[in-house]
Amino acid sequence: MIFRAVRDGRPYPEHNYTLKQWAEIPPRPLRLAELITTKRELALDKLLAEDSTFYGDLFPHVVQWNGGLYLEDGLHRALRAALQQRNQIHARVLVLGEQGE
Repeated sequence: MIFRAVRDGRPYPEHNYTLKQWAEIPPRPLRLAELITTKRELALDKLLAEDSTFYGDLFPHVVQWNGGLYLEDGLHRALRAALQQRNQIHARVLVLGEQGE
């Protein structure tokens, strides 16, 4: 198993972070097996494209909420890492308040 779980959709509340705000969060290493995806499907052509990481943030975006680490953006990068036999990636982690707070 590559990821902890595969979901379709985000269970956490909307955070409205901009790309500029995400860029201010320093990346940290995370094990792929700790991540919960928020997408069930991906585009194979994007996964295999050589320039797929050229646009956007170099690091995946992860939201920590209610004890889970949700891979919000960067599924293709994470899968590419797994295909290269790597068990961790560097990602930006946004910590949201727990449910009910």
